[in-house]
Parts: sequence; structure tokens; C-alpha cells
Amino acid sequence: MNAPGLRDGRQHMFSMRERVVRAAVFAIAPALAVLVSACDNGDAKSDVARPRLENGSIVFRQDSPQLGSFATEPVKASAPQLLRLSGRLVWDENRTVRLFPAFAGRVIHILVKAGDRVKPGQTLAMLASPDFGQAQADARRAQSDFALAEKNLNRLRELYAAGVSSRKEMITAEADYARAEAELTRAAGKVKLYGGGSESVDQNLALASPIDGVVVERNINPGQELRPDLQLANSPPMFVITDPSRLWVQLDATESQLASLKRGQVVRLHSSAWPEESFEATVETISDFIDPASRTVKVRGTVINRDRKLKGEMFVTAELPDAARAGLQVSERALVLSGGRYYVFVEESPGRFAWSEVKVEGVRDGVAGVVSGVDLGQKVVVEGTLLLHRLYRQLAGGAPA
Repeated sequence: MNAPGLRDGRQHMFSMRERVVRAAVFAIAPALAVLVSACDNGDAKSDVARPRLENGSIVFRQDSPQLGSFATEPVKASAPQLLRLSGRLVWDENRTVRLFPAFAGRVIHILVKAGDRVKPGQTLAMLASPDFGQAQADARRAQSDFALAEKNLNRLRELYAAGVSSRKEMITAEADYARAEAELTRAAGKVKLYGGGSESVDQNLALASPIDGVVVERNINPGQELRPDLQLANSPPMFVITDPSRLWVQLDATESQLASLKRGQVVRLHSSAWPEESFEATVETISDFIDPASRTVKVRGTVINRDRKLKGEMFVTAELPDAARAGLQVSERALVLSGGRYYVFVEESPGRFAWSEVKVEGVRDGVAGVVSGVDLGQKVVVEGTLLLHRLYRQLAGGAPA
């Protein structure tokens, strides 16, 4: 009894669906007609606005709607690649003195310590030196001999003028005077060179600073015996005095890095002692030979160190632009890989795009380093690149680029 009713219900449901579908078809039919018409009109217009290939460039009409599909960006200078050279800081030898004993003696008094600033002529230490006393005595004797020779020469000049003395005696007196004068100059100069005078013989040698600077090393102690004849080649000096506000940096550069170095160039120095800071150094000399052991070239620079944060013998790392890797960069979206080579579309003028091969050095973080193929400031297509490539292939007869 229920089967006919169920069958009638299903027929009623299908009838409703059929009516809904038919109504929907009739409703969208006008829209489909409009869409087809629009497509036909669009095809007609596209024939008129179709781009053309001209001397290897795609050219669009200025009113072409396809131009809205493309966006360009300028070619930029790539971020400078940095070279890193290891090095160390040393004293500026043009502003540094190392004092070694000139006479044997004993240290009797030390007047300065490391870190003290000294002036030219300031006494650093006192030495008791018999050898220096002998030098003082030699200077006194030379002074007496000179005075006697001068007196004898003056006397003979008077006698020669009066016709009493001979010409030979006069010549001998002049020669004795010249020898005495030379010996006095030598002996007195030796004593004066080491800070003593020729007026007395006390054997006390005052070791004085020859320059204005800071005592950075003191390698003697009270009572220490000093023997210049026993000094070894690597023996430390008694004192090292320098101007620490100006240092030298010694760098080691490989052969491949030489192209990026030149005299007068400014480099940045980094030290683990000051990780948040960098310091400027100016390259002054580049060695003319390569160390056969390390295969490196010695490079020397000057560092201004007014606040004295940098210290002698401190290790540093120098950074400088890598001239060999300087180049340009474009967005990775501008690249088209075709036939194993990279290309970009360069906007020569509004609506005109040239197909240009580029040499890519590498791609990182969406940016491609370019060595050749484009110039700084040129605009390259970064949106619609693939569409432009398809058009180029179609206009070129489907041949690969």
C-alpha cells in the first residue's frame, strides 16, 4: 500500500529538481552570451594590440592592456663583498725607541715604570758604570790636549809673524791642533750622546728618554749587571718607549687578495676585545715579495688609537671591500632560465622590452648577483616575466631563446 505513495513522492522530488535546473539554465544563458561576446570582442582587440618583435625586442602599443601585467625594478649595486685578513697590532717603529746598554755597569736606581709618560731628556734609570767613567776621563783628557794645542798654535803664529819660527813648525802646530780638536769632538760627543758631561768624572750614567712617549716595557731591575758585549740578538731592551696613540697593523694577504688592496685604502679592524666596535686603518705599504713559506704578502697599515683601546701585539681581523667580486644585483623574479642560461627582460623604453642574457654569480634571499649583461640603473621586468617569455617565444616562431 505504501509503494505507490513512495513512488509518487520520488517522482515529485525529481520533477522539482528538473524545474530548478531548467530555471538556472535559462537564468545564466544571457550571461553566457554576454561572456562569449566579450571574448569575441577581446580577441578582435588583441589582434589590433598584439605586440611585435622588433630587433630582438618585444614592443607593445602604449594603450595595450597587457602592459598592466608587467612590473619593473632597477638594477642595483650589489652589497659589497668583504675580504677578511688576519693581522696583529705592533708599535709604530717611526715613533718607538728601544734602549740597550751602551756601557757595562750596574743598575742603581730606576725612576719610571711601565705605563709612565716621559719627556725627551727625562731620566729613566741611573747606572754605575766604570766604562762610562773612562769615557768621561777620555773627554776630559781630550779637552786638556785641545787647550794645549790651541795655546801652542797661537804662540807659534806670533813667532812666525815675527820671523822667529819656521814654516815647518807652524805646519806641525796646526796639525796638532786639528788632531786635538777632532779627538775632543769624538770623546765629548760620546759622553754627551749618553747623557753625560765632560766636566766631571763620576761614573754615573743617567739613562734618559730620547723621545716624548709612554714606557711600554721595562726589562731591568735594581742591582742588575749590564754587559753590552754579552747581549744576545734576541735580548730584550732595557726600556721600550713609544707613542701608543698611533699603531701599526701588520696583515697577511694572499695572492688572490692583492687586487683589492692599494696604498691609502681604508680598512676596518675588529678585535675580540671590543666586539661591538671597529677601528679604521690606512694601508701604507704592500710588500714586493711573497713569503715562500706562508705564500702571503705583508701589508702594513697605520691605526689612530687616541683612546688607547687597542694594544700592541693584539690580534685583529681587517675587513675591506672585495674588488674582484664587486657587481650588480637584480631580483630573483627577473631571471628566466632558458637553455641552461639566465636571461632578463630589460625595459628599454615604455612598452619596449629587450631580451638580455646575464651572467649570474649566485642567488641568495631572493636576490641574484649579476656579473654582466645589465647596467646599473636599468629597469628589468620582475612581474609577468614568464608571460613575456611566452610572447617572445611565440613571436620568434617558438624557437628557444
